[in-house]
Amino acid sequence: MRDQADKLRTKMLESQGTLGRAIAVVSGKGGVGKSNFSTNFAITLSSLGKKVVILDMDIGMGNVNILIGKNARNNLKDYIVGDASLSDVILDGPYNLKYISGGSGMSSVMEWSPSMFDSLVKAFETLQKEFDYILFDMGAGATNWSLNLLTSIEEIMVISTTEPTSITDAYSMMKYIHLRDQSKKFYLIVNRAYTSEEGKDTSIRLKNTMMKFLSKEIFPLGSLPEDPVVRKAVIEQIPFSISYPNAPITRTLKDMVKKFMNHQIEEVYAPNQSNSFLKNLRNIFSKGRE
Repeated sequence: MRDQADKLRTKMLESQGTLGRAIAVVSGKGGVGKSNFSTNFAITLSSLGKKVVILDMDIGMGNVNILIGKNARNNLKDYIVGDASLSDVILDGPYNLKYISGGSGMSSVMEWSPSMFDSLVKAFETLQKEFDYILFDMGAGATNWSLNLLTSIEEIMVISTTEPTSITDAYSMMKYIHLRDQSKKFYLIVNRAYTSEEGKDTSIRLKNTMMKFLSKEIFPLGSLPEDPVVRKAVIEQIPFSISYPNAPITRTLKDMVKKFMNHQIEEVYAPNQSNSFLKNLRNIFSKGRE
């Protein structure tokens, strides 16, 4: 019965055309500005007329709501355990951006009941129908929960700084994901570059390393400069893309978002490819609970 229901649900989704794109934002280590990037990237997409929702999956340490100066009264865990509806956990952000806090306890996903897992899948189905982009702001490093979710998502944005340790960790993260699924599409963002040359060199280094050792092509989106307005914006709890629209980092981010959107248009994804996220999610987590 469950297999039949899944097939029926997939056919219904395919008949509705292209679904929202699921994109994970990751880093090999903490402190590289991942959540700040995710938040401002999502806001910039929203400001361009796209319907965007960002899921803060940094379990126990999520801070997207803090960056935008909001209180997360409900979270995804509340919905999964039945204490809140999906609409209750979708919260309003700037420029019509929506966001969802993950909440603590998500790392024990393998201990969930079938009904809890079904609720998660239904939530993602709904989000894919309602939004153009679903951004998963993942926690730094790797856990069983995050790696299984990452394996389900087709597109991965990897954040690195120009520091050698960050570069090594970013490569290790991409390598680990790639060895689990070679079809993943990687976008590379270099953050906190002191010069454009430094950012470009880091992008080339990671791009060449991925090709040399894994024969994997990645798509660099560019580098964001080290900018003092970022710290000011965090203290003010107003994203820098809003409070400092003319700052170098904001202008660079807008160009980066447009580059990302143009690259997607060039690739021309088929409608049924958008459904692979949910199919992968079911398969991976079902195996993990057997």
